[in-house]
Amino acid sequence: MPINILMPALSPTMEKGNLAKWLKKEGDKVKSGDVIAEIETDKATMEVEAVDEGTIAKILIPEGTQDVAVNDVIAVLAGDGEDVKSAGATAPSAPPKPAPAAQAPAAAKPSAPPPPPAAAPAAKPMPQATAAPAGANGHDRVFSSPLARRLAKEAGIEIGRITGTGPHGRVIARDVEEAKSGKGLKAPAPPSAPAIAPTMSDKQILALFEPGSYEIVPHDGMRRTIAQRLTAAAQTIPHFYLTIDCDIGKLLAAREEINAAAPKDKEKKPLYKLSVNDFVIKAMAIALQRIPNCNVSWTESGMVKHRHSDIGVAVAMPGGLITPIIRKAETKTLSTISTEMKDFAARARARKLKPDEYQGGTTAISNLGMYGINHFTAVINPPHATILAVGTSEERAVVRNGKIEAAQMMSVTLSCDHRAIDGALGAELIGAFKMLIENPVMMMV
Repeated sequence: MPINILMPALSPTMEKGNLAKWLKKEGDKVKSGDVIAEIETDKATMEVEAVDEGTIAKILIPEGTQDVAVNDVIAVLAGDGEDVKSAGATAPSAPPKPAPAAQAPAAAKPSAPPPPPAAAPAAKPMPQATAAPAGANGHDRVFSSPLARRLAKEAGIEIGRITGTGPHGRVIARDVEEAKSGKGLKAPAPPSAPAIAPTMSDKQILALFEPGSYEIVPHDGMRRTIAQRLTAAAQTIPHFYLTIDCDIGKLLAAREEINAAAPKDKEKKPLYKLSVNDFVIKAMAIALQRIPNCNVSWTESGMVKHRHSDIGVAVAMPGGLITPIIRKAETKTLSTISTEMKDFAARARARKLKPDEYQGGTTAISNLGMYGINHFTAVINPPHATILAVGTSEERAVVRNGKIEAAQMMSVTLSCDHRAIDGALGAELIGAFKMLIENPVMMMV
């Protein structure tokens, strides 16, 4: 009986993926463990291994196909001793390819208009009264006499705020006179929230530019996912920000000394070379251990308090970024952190990270110092409750003991989820980080 090869779920959250490349073709024999295809997710390219032995009878999804749903049949395998042609002939048809989002559906043939609703009986007007529609104050329809309306206008009183005592609650002249002294005057309704302008459509945006003056580059899966997650984070997480300046003179001296003393390999190359970011990762990991109420994740049912400091580190890559995670960073040496980060960065740029290497974590670090940025804020990446934005180190004038001196300073900004962390608690965390980064010897004990 033919064996269906399904689109695999490469992570718990994966719903669709791109079939980047087939490494086997129809008629090729495969055995369990053979790599048969490469699948692209929004963050990485993963290899798909065969789990059964047989011959590729039919490939249903060609390479280069995007947005293939998890568990769709992508190929059919003929088992040992099974006729390949007959197995291919009985293969299920390929799932229909969705129409491009930009393509408008064909206009449906208009159906006959529905019969008009029966006219409601006209309401009998009240004598000597005029119906005024509710204004911005949100009150119901207000019935008032012409004289009452004129008197209210002269007095500068909104007619809808006056309690009517005439027939059927109609506002009459006597009500306006009493309202002038504050009697029978309703409290003003709170102003309504301003309407949020809807997002401009593609057509509206393109109409602002001259045809032929631009080109459209379609979004890939990574960019779409980044846009969706950051939009959701900015809308659902109440951020607040704490910025502090750190004197990293001692850190730079320690880094230079440690790198100079690093052991060499057979080719006389140092086994490791620490960066400032390695110290930042270690300092943040220890700070979270010292302020454990910040090492948390918010859920609606309760606070998740983490035992270890799993530090995600943003790595730029073509088309976006990814955040590989240094697990249990508080337990690792600076040289181990440095080695892991170099490996993660190289594999991230090649889209070779596994989902468990970049999903989860308890906080994250985004460092733009290498681009000369001295201060910025970063958006929290759920399920984290914090993210640390690190600026460049630069020589600045500082005052010490009443004297102006030069110091090597670095500004960092901590973004906090206010649902999980209050201002004072966040200040404790960034203070603990500052103490460690300014005294790197404290990371060694």
